[in-house]
Amino acid sequence: MEDMKLNEYNSTTPKKDNRTLIYSGLAAALLLSWGYIIYDKNKSEQQVSTLTSQNTLVTSERDQVRNLYTESLGRLDSLMGENQTMADSLDTRNRDIARLRSEIRKVVNNKNATAADLARARQMINELNGKIETLAADVRRLEGENQTLVANNQQLTTEKQQVEADLEATKTEKQNIQKTLDETADVASTLKASNISIAALNEKGSGKEKETATAKRADKLRIAFQLDENRLAKSGEKEIYITVTAPDGSPIASNTVFTTREEGDKPYTSKVQVQYESGKKTPVSFDWKSDKGFQTGDYKIEIYHNGFKIGEGVRSLKKGGLFG
Repeated sequence: MEDMKLNEYNSTTPKKDNRTLIYSGLAAALLLSWGYIIYDKNKSEQQVSTLTSQNTLVTSERDQVRNLYTESLGRLDSLMGENQTMADSLDTRNRDIARLRSEIRKVVNNKNATAADLARARQMINELNGKIETLAADVRRLEGENQTLVANNQQLTTEKQQVEADLEATKTEKQNIQKTLDETADVASTLKASNISIAALNEKGSGKEKETATAKRADKLRIAFQLDENRLAKSGEKEIYITVTAPDGSPIASNTVFTTREEGDKPYTSKVQVQYESGKKTPVSFDWKSDKGFQTGDYKIEIYHNGFKIGEGVRSLKKGGLFG
């Protein structure tokens, strides 16, 4: 009986030990699996954190590059605004600037730009800034040259104004001289009357004329004179004005006046048109009749040309007697 119990014990003990080993192996395997999972999760989290950090750095770098590029563009636009001539010639004189702007713009607008792309953009921005500095130096040089040109232009303007003033003064002086010359020539061209004679004539019924010395018998006065030669006087028709003053001192005049150089406006008795030839003596003769008859006394005859008195004469008429 005891042998049977012992055999049963021996037969059940190994089975129990095998299950323990199996359970222990499974437990160890499970622990290893969980450990690996935890390790892999931690590694993934670290990688995600690393990628997030790298992305943050790239984003920050791109923002910095964009800010640098914006500042460069601001300086460039400011320079172009100050010098429109340089702005107009930017495409032809600074094609590199246009190229750099285009390439930098592509990088800063690219959300997937790499650190290498951003580094290259920084290098291009530095190159752009160098060219902007060159442009700034050109602007300063042009401003200096412009100030010099402005100063020179102001001086030239002042000199031009002075020259124009001098020319105007010279022109005015020339006009005054020419006016004086013209006036001198005009005065010098005035004719002179000489050999003045005044005859009182009595007209007979037959048409014959007889000189008389009495007022009662006088029908007209014949005024004759000679215009002397004057080479400064041009050939042509000349207007000769005659004024007659009666013995009582009253002018015998028509209803019109002429202008004299020394006496102002003056009424005239007759106006005679004379055809004159330059440089030659010209005889003149005309008759004047009084509508009211003649008075006793002296008749004063004055001859004018070009506003000047050029000669005068007197004819005395007596009171006639019974047989005069």
